[in-house]
Amino acid sequence: MRSDCSFVRAANGLRFAYVEQGERDGPAVLLLHGYTDSHRSFDLLRPHLPESWRVIALTQRGHGKSDKPNAGYSVGDMAADVDAFLDALGIERAVIVGHSMGAAVALQTAADFPARVGGLALIGGFASYQDNANVEELAQEVAKFNGKIDPEFVLAFQESTIADMIPQSFLDVVVAESMRCPTHVWRAALDGQLAAEPVATARRCRAPAALIRGDWDAFVPHGDQLALRDAMASARIFTVRSTGHSPQWERPEEVAGVLRAFVGEIADAGALLRSAVFS
Repeated sequence: MRSDCSFVRAANGLRFAYVEQGERDGPAVLLLHGYTDSHRSFDLLRPHLPESWRVIALTQRGHGKSDKPNAGYSVGDMAADVDAFLDALGIERAVIVGHSMGAAVALQTAADFPARVGGLALIGGFASYQDNANVEELAQEVAKFNGKIDPEFVLAFQESTIADMIPQSFLDVVVAESMRCPTHVWRAALDGQLAAEPVATARRCRAPAALIRGDWDAFVPHGDQLALRDAMASARIFTVRSTGHSPQWERPEEVAGVLRAFVGEIADAGALLRSAVFS
């Protein structure tokens, strides 16, 4: 499994890290990680996705080995990054798979750049960040950062997103990637999410959607999935049993199965263009 990455500089001047696999002329599927994660967040999932797809896992601004500007961490800013990144890779249209923060960015991208998005798969997507005790606790802890990030805090945070065992080696990678985020990104990326309005954004999305949630998710209640489904033009809920906020880590084969069926339906309906290089 390839774990190193490539880099591309987008028209907005930022250099993004990413990994890519599969057929370059296959349906494009873009993977967007969660808060303080990176493209490595999809290392367990990617081996279960078809080689006939062009799968790209992007490391978003401020995270991993991508550029870390001082500003620009609203969900709208990060959606604009997705548009610029797809341009840089010559991809006209893609299914976007987003986890947690990445789900909010995927929603925003579909609302702001509808021609680019053939479908949305939202893993652990929030309908609201308000009145959520676990989100409030996280925000309080992040506000205490004084320039240094405690590895024990990062470990506890990442462990709070899972309900079942995952390989220790992968957990070590996830923690190491979170440690790459400077304190200003921890704060700004969280503030960007807290300011977002996912349900209002979902009402503007016309792309078909799969809403994937672990039934033991401590961060996103089931009601959030119902609210997103009701706000969207075409959305279905898929529950992954005995998993937490990161089912793509705990049950990657099962999540991949949902994605294979979802992307297959979109491709069969002709709603997903095959990736194309701009002339």
